[in-house]
Amino acid sequence: MRLSACLIVKDEQQVIARCLACVKKFADEIIVVDTGSTDNTVAIARTFTDKIYSFNWRQNFAEARNFSLEQATGDYIIWLDADDVVTQENCVKIRRLVTGEDFDLAFLPYAAAFDDYGPVCVYYRERIFKRACNFRFSGAVHEAVTPRGKVVYSGARIDHCKVSPSDPTRNLKIYQNQITRGICLDERQKFYYGRELMFNKMYLEAAAVLQNFLRGDGWKENKIEALLNLHDCYLALGEEDRALNCILQSFSYDRPRPRACCALGSYFMQRGNTEGAIYWYTRALAPSAELDSGGFFSPDYSRYIPCLQLCVLYHGLGNLKRAYAFNELAGRAKPRDKSYLHNRRYLLNKLSNEVN
Repeated sequence: MRLSACLIVKDEQQVIARCLACVKKFADEIIVVDTGSTDNTVAIARTFTDKIYSFNWRQNFAEARNFSLEQATGDYIIWLDADDVVTQENCVKIRRLVTGEDFDLAFLPYAAAFDDYGPVCVYYRERIFKRACNFRFSGAVHEAVTPRGKVVYSGARIDHCKVSPSDPTRNLKIYQNQITRGICLDERQKFYYGRELMFNKMYLEAAAVLQNFLRGDGWKENKIEALLNLHDCYLALGEEDRALNCILQSFSYDRPRPRACCALGSYFMQRGNTEGAIYWYTRALAPSAELDSGGFFSPDYSRYIPCLQLCVLYHGLGNLKRAYAFNELAGRAKPRDKSYLHNRRYLLNKLSNEVN
């Protein structure tokens, strides 16, 4: 089976060679659609492929993405961004996937953000399509494909590795332009519009949009995330009771997410309720298949954060051995972290004094 890789790009000279060097390891065809680069992006891309096309940018990612799909000739199509990276191990997994079992659409994990210790946000994206199924993206921003047919899930992870920040208002401006033109946002687009408002610290506006989204028939995982985002908006606005209610409301959709448990742990901790805080931070540590839900998964909330807070809580109770044990668990997640190392030195000294 032949695999076509499709990218839409603009001014990506810093990263495009890194991406295409990975793509050549698993793709039979590389399609690059340029939407108006003024740097060396196109020249660099030509060293990897001669299938480069120009597209008149119309403030709509789905349109550009669909144009790229239309140029592909492979049996399967994989889409990527110029700042995506695929490790050698995952290149092999992608190749095995497209030459193995027959499928119509494959979801792959997408690591969208990193710190010094690995991914801090991972979620599944619809990534590889059978070309004959004629899948198409929708949504001017945060474009997506509606799954259908035989859907499979693969462990071949794509890493989104930015080297410089993008314009934080870009997506927000596209949404606002659509609204000004009288375009009605669908449920998914309402969710992401609310998040863009939140990211730009427009908390009142974000809360209104996310509340409107919650009244619709959007995807369960997006509703849970919307409530967690609302919690953050209301905290920023100083409305702690409304923030708490958002966390509790998220439980009506599914089991408590680690991030929600950490929020409740923080709520009780700030009020001096140590038992309540310990209960919820411990719940955050419970084994979870959260990534398999398809929603956003942030490992810190099920490992590093609750362990560090449990260390503080048990220290407050005078249980230094338990405090030390939880701090060591936090250190497994982030072994060079300053808070972990400080706690370790302090607790070892205290424990040594106890023995003496």
